[in-house]
Amino acid sequence: MIHLRLRTAILVLLCAGLVASCSAFGNTKLRESAYEIESGPDAGSAVDDGSSLLDIFRDGGAKVKVNRYLWNAALQTLDFLPVQSADPFTGVITTGYGRPPGGGRAYRATILISDPALDARSLNVALQTQSGPVSAGTQRAVEDAILARARQLRVQAGKY
Repeated sequence: MIHLRLRTAILVLLCAGLVASCSAFGNTKLRESAYEIESGPDAGSAVDDGSSLLDIFRDGGAKVKVNRYLWNAALQTLDFLPVQSADPFTGVITTGYGRPPGGGRAYRATILISDPALDARSLNVALQTQSGPVSAGTQRAVEDAILARARQLRVQAGKY
């Protein structure tokens, strides 16, 4: 009985030491304010260095690496489509069917912004009609329109 209690106490001490040693590692996060979307009750007020294992349980600001110019440009360019879901944590915008101004076909889109860079490789657009996927040329034209609008937004912000 005493051996069992002794083993349990040693195991608890080892686990506590392991958890305490997790905060000894340095933080190498890259902070680029143009690419961070902050949320939470104290967003932008305090620097969260993520130095402890317990930081994942705290209710602090969540930082997401999504290019804000691409995000806003995608929403503005495809504003005729009803947004079903927009998740900045994964970078995915999903829309329902909608008709462009002056157009006859109904489209829906799924947009993925996968990188914080303002680059064509960061943007993936999947367009679909009710009869199936659209041609590559149409999809490329929509991507080019989103990229052009993102560049305009960046110039307007004075970050060129």
